[in-house]
Amino acid sequence: MNLNRRQTLFLASGLAASVGAGVLLSPDEVSAQDLSSLMQPGPLGEHIVGDPDAPVTIIEYASMTCPHCRTFHKTAYPAIKEKYIDTGIAKLYFREFPFDPRSAAAFMLAECSGEEKYFSMIDVLFEKQSVWARSEKVVDELFKIAKLAGFTQESFVACLKNGELQANILSIQKKAAEDYGVDATPTFFINGTKYSGNMSAESMGEIIEALV
Repeated sequence: MNLNRRQTLFLASGLAASVGAGVLLSPDEVSAQDLSSLMQPGPLGEHIVGDPDAPVTIIEYASMTCPHCRTFHKTAYPAIKEKYIDTGIAKLYFREFPFDPRSAAAFMLAECSGEEKYFSMIDVLFEKQSVWARSEKVVDELFKIAKLAGFTQESFVACLKNGELQANILSIQKKAAEDYGVDATPTFFINGTKYSGNMSAESMGEIIEALV
């Protein structure tokens, strides 16, 4: 897709300014963890897979440009979903933690695609991560993916210009960093206990089984 020069500059400068304006916190800037509000939904609600009444709660903070997040979703997550989520043992809360403007843009498009298509967009974005996340024409590559979800050029540009949506996504990240000490992706909270870094299906399965 060919955006006009004004639109392209808007997208590049707007995302970069928002993500670069002190939102990303280093570890020494993270306050003491307070998990009392961990289960409270953010400004965009929750994206949940599984039975809301499942006894084990997995909260994942992910960035769409994070290779380790992609690896988890391509290798470990299918087994976890089949064995624990689909059987009612666990539920997954997927929360947005963009580390860079490209990840923020990808999350915005997933949000704009609607709840029914949200996880389908996440799956495709992870699947094609090596293409769009590294491209010099990231806007064009993201539009190719967005078209699969029914976006037009107009709705695509409107989504990436949505300042309120962008601010809400970044606020989720900011709260996770400040309140829960999240400083890497993926980070998981399993029934309130924090685990940072990629996890295998076996490792996560052992944790889940110890809780039921």
